[in-house]
Amino acid sequence: MNTKRTLGVVGASLLTLAIIVSCTSDSAKAKINFVYKDAPKAGVVAKINGEEVTEDQLIGDAQLELMQLKKQEYDLKMGQLNKLLVERLIGAEAKKAGSPTTEDFINKNIVKGDIKISDAEYKKFVKEKNIPESNINEQVKERINSYMKEQKREEAIQAYVAKLTKSSPVEVYFKKPKSNVNVEVGDAPITGGDSAKVTIVEFSDFQCPFCGRAAKTVNEVRKKYGNKIKLAFKQFPLPMHKDAGPAAEASMCVFEQGKDKFWKFGDLAFSNQEKLGADELVKYAKSSGADEAKFKECVAAKKYADFVKKDMAYGEKLGVRSTPTFFINGQLLSGALPLEAFSEVIDEELNSK
Repeated sequence: MNTKRTLGVVGASLLTLAIIVSCTSDSAKAKINFVYKDAPKAGVVAKINGEEVTEDQLIGDAQLELMQLKKQEYDLKMGQLNKLLVERLIGAEAKKAGSPTTEDFINKNIVKGDIKISDAEYKKFVKEKNIPESNINEQVKERINSYMKEQKREEAIQAYVAKLTKSSPVEVYFKKPKSNVNVEVGDAPITGGDSAKVTIVEFSDFQCPFCGRAAKTVNEVRKKYGNKIKLAFKQFPLPMHKDAGPAAEASMCVFEQGKDKFWKFGDLAFSNQEKLGADELVKYAKSSGADEAKFKECVAAKKYADFVKKDMAYGEKLGVRSTPTFFINGQLLSGALPLEAFSEVIDEELNSK
């Protein structure tokens, strides 16, 4: 390789880039005149033509996006804090034991050799994650096993750190972000305790695969907390799911015949997401205990088309952009999260004053 020629080409490229950037800068649009100052009072973030702009006005319908960013920042900080705990606490233990490295100490004293994944553990994981057998080949299986081994390793390390911090807690001076979105239940289907301290409002789509996974977790939540919680279901069929809209309307036609029938219908729809055609919806309605003739009449009249549109418009106003999205007493949870994620927020709310 001709090093001088290579460096010459790189230099020429950089010079060209500099010219492009310069030219672009010279011909760029005029910049808005921003002046950065301390706020005249709390809650004010800007002033336009002498009129103050509040934090709420600035954020507007981007509140959920901002909260998700704050949560990402919090999770990043906690992840880094956990790394420091391993480095400092386990590192100190490794030094006491005379181990050459912290990693060596972890392998010998915490993980204790090669991690094994049993067939039962593997099958349970595949079942819980709803991974179709047709999608699993040797390469995928190896990835799953590697992931499970890493999870077991992390759990062992976390348990060891938990033991070390039992009598000497770690002081944290940054707080977990909390959203306080006021979500109205309205005429949504509801189940659970009428006077429950915790209200969960779910925006969901019957054809969304992540909503299907979340439906199973929601049932676990209902089973665990019973009348301590109240669950409301808001319709949010996404445009790319052609059967989601009709299924949403059909579910409301079932709901008008009884709320228990609605939840049975929902379970059937979520369990059969690839079969949500008109005939299948009739079958699920009948299996839920709904009167077939009344159901068909309701669906044909598109009685709940506007209801579904209003739910969607309300979700969009709140900032819902994907499904499933949950609000637990106004606290945002997004995606097909495990039971532990729900329990963490629910327990906090139940224990709050």
